[in-house]
Amino acid sequence: MQAEPCSGRRFGSELCSCVLLCSVGCSECCIKCLSGIPYASLIATVLLYAGVALFCGCGHEALSGTVTILQNYFEVVRSPLDALDVFTIIDILKYVIYGVAAAFFVYGILLMVEGFFTTGAIRDLYGDFKITTCGRCVSAWFIMLTYIFMLAWLGVTAFSSLPVFMYFNIWNTCQNVTALESTKLCIDLRQFGIVTLSEDRIVCSNMDKFQELCKSSELDLTFHLFVCALAGAGAAVIAMCVCVSVCVSVLCV
Repeated sequence: MQAEPCSGRRFGSELCSCVLLCSVGCSECCIKCLSGIPYASLIATVLLYAGVALFCGCGHEALSGTVTILQNYFEVVRSPLDALDVFTIIDILKYVIYGVAAAFFVYGILLMVEGFFTTGAIRDLYGDFKITTCGRCVSAWFIMLTYIFMLAWLGVTAFSSLPVFMYFNIWNTCQNVTALESTKLCIDLRQFGIVTLSEDRIVCSNMDKFQELCKSSELDLTFHLFVCALAGAGAAVIAMCVCVSVCVSVLCV
């Protein structure tokens, strides 16, 4: 049975037919299939999903590890009253992570839809047309939303660097104790703003809790999880920059 000649409109309406025709040697449909993929939007979406997944997953586990460290080594207890202590803040941050994961899952789908409908191959498929006023408004709104998200992720990246700095100081203190055995070094949670000034949560090198903390796997694991979360936030910023450039280039066509 001889295959039908390839048609651009048949490709646009029946993707399964395109795959079938490609199997019998229709190279034209294969080229149209590949040219219809918005590679810039696809790269931005993959980078966005990877960054958000890395930030949310590693950030959530790092916050859980922080709770374990505070309770086991610094003996910080949860406030019995409805006060805004460090554990309440950690719980709030976890719920924020849940919201971020859900919101950017939907946003990634919208990004791919925008990319597919504005790619040059789709325009060639349905003929030359001009963007309507409504279409320009939608594209402008998408650009503004993406730009706001980019600024938000810049703030998230800056905020994510704070626990990395804190855990690096703690890790560095443990390393200095190993190098300077005769020196007494202490880790005071008040200098990081984790506890109030009235609370005395200090662990020094002559205490067993300090040695257990430095040798524990929770410290290294939580530190590296926060580093991965920071890298994920940075990847999301790059994805937002790519999204903005793609949307602007589409609007200017």
